[in-house]
Amino acid sequence: MKPGIHPKYEIIKVTCACGNVFETRSTKGSETLTVDICSACHPFYTGKQKLMDAAGRIERFRRRYAGNKPAAAKE
Repeated sequence: MKPGIHPKYEIIKVTCACGNVFETRSTKGSETLTVDICSACHPFYTGKQKLMDAAGRIERFRRRYAGNKPAAAKE
């Protein structure tokens, strides 16, 4: 590799909106990085699903298709 053309890869402190703080390495250049979501609060890693219901869309869907039942399979 050519010397002097690569950015510095330094240790930085990452702060999440949930309050989780950890250290990692980055080429960002500053000493801190603020993120909105991390592995401590992301639903994929925690296993807690959060449904984002925009204007009752999920409830309208459930009401609309509550009476419908799947058709019986023909033999």
